Amino acid sequence: MQVAILIMLVLAMIASPIASRPTPVCAIEFVADQTIRAEGRVHRSSLYYRDDMWRIEHNDPGSVDITIVRKDKGLIWLLIGRMRQFATLPFDDSTDVMLDRTLVNESGRELIGTEILDGHPTAVYQVSVQNGEQVLVYYQWWADDIQLPLRLARQDGAWVVQYKNVRLRPVSSSFFELPLNYRPVETQP
Repeated sequence: MQVAILIMLVLAMIASPIASRPTPVCAIEFVADQTIRAEGRVHRSSLYYRDDMWRIEHNDPGSVDITIVRKDKGLIWLLIGRMRQFATLPFDDSTDVMLDRTLVNESGRELIGTEILDGHPTAVYQVSVQNGEQVLVYYQWWADDIQLPLRLARQDGAWVVQYKNVRLRPVSSSFFELPLNYRPVETQP
């Protein structure tokens, strides 16, 4: 039961509000500090990104220390450091990192301004996204110099993700592998 709750919490922390996204930006590797504000909570983490793999080192107190997403293998590993255990989940498009300029099901985009964000010049867009019968409105701060969104926020304030201290640099493939001394979480029947 605790493992199921833990898994649901981590998925909520890394999930994007827009599912079924296209292939992310081409061949980019970077490290950044990620902040997600959702459901009245703030989650801080370090993000390591490389192609279709990313690692999130959670800075919040909790059971899961690290989430490794391997889109190329179709799985997610949740690492619990103090127990040296991991849980494996299938990859779900709704947990994808949103790094494309164009959002899935985007139905409109309007440039509404510019702003310097974390030292990067950004274009600020109001973006409309079709979500079933309703239209959701987001604001996106796109940094042309590094070709990444530095902030994405729902207009109603229900959800915000921001990347700070973005450093474009190679990320070792070892960041996206299971540690050798970890064992699978044992589930109770």
